Amino acid sequence: MVKIAVVGSSSMDLVVTSKQRPAAGETVLGESFKTVPGGKGANQAIAAARLGADVSMIGCIGNDYYGEKIMVNFAGNGVNTDNVKPVTGTETGTAHIILAEGDNSIVVVKGANDYITPEYVQACRDAVAAADMVLIQQEIPEETVEYVSSLCFELGVPLLLNPAPSRPISAKVIDQATYITPNEHEAAELFPSMELGQALEKYPNKLFVTEGSKGVRYHNGQKEVRVETFKVEAVDTTGAGDTFNAAFAVGIAEGKSFEESLVFANRAASLSVMKFGAQGGMPTREEVEANLS
Repeated sequence: MVKIAVVGSSSMDLVVTSKQRPAAGETVLGESFKTVPGGKGANQAIAAARLGADVSMIGCIGNDYYGEKIMVNFAGNGVNTDNVKPVTGTETGTAHIILAEGDNSIVVVKGANDYITPEYVQACRDAVAAADMVLIQQEIPEETVEYVSSLCFELGVPLLLNPAPSRPISAKVIDQATYITPNEHEAAELFPSMELGQALEKYPNKLFVTEGSKGVRYHNGQKEVRVETFKVEAVDTTGAGDTFNAAFAVGIAEGKSFEESLVFANRAASLSVMKFGAQGGMPTREEVEANLS
């Protein structure tokens, strides 16, 4: 069983479904409202655990009702929470999600996730050092991403950076990360002076760009490769990217090739959108393998 450490956000998702997304100043009638655990870090931890990895979560929650629910959810999915700290006097992070017109719109309030500092991660160094792969995203402070990048580089632990939500990333972090997995919009912001093909060629076997229903593109050092996705009827696309990242990390950590890992990740992500909630549709290892065969 491979060991995955996730440094990232935990939040409660407040999800509204509606046939129509409101324009600025407009009110529309919704169809349902639910609260479900989320946060890009927590999503990736849950997804990796369901896919058979031994997962340690490194993060912060508020000392409140949502934080309690998130901890119960981690325990129910077999995620180690020795390095998840409740922060007194600060609310748990929340994500406010509108599902409408076949896609989602999300506003994130970071809350306790801002307390995932370099000093906090330093105290969790043993969990990072023991990992076969570390996953990190950008719903936590920028300086923490920088620190984790340097720490993984120092320890020789592979780092998968999912640069979402998008913000500038230093050249040092790009160089030190083992794998970078933006979607096409995030890639355009990461490499504004290059066409996508140029960026892929500059970072072969490192930059993997997800393009939704068109699959994933990367450069293998000789040519550009596209790995097709699987066509399904989507119910809720929230968390599909997190499922992809977790599955790709698990595949690589297990020694699968890039193409095998991407097929595995695409299959997991496609299954994840067939049920409600960022984590609600995240498949088990058995489900992914059954649908691949």
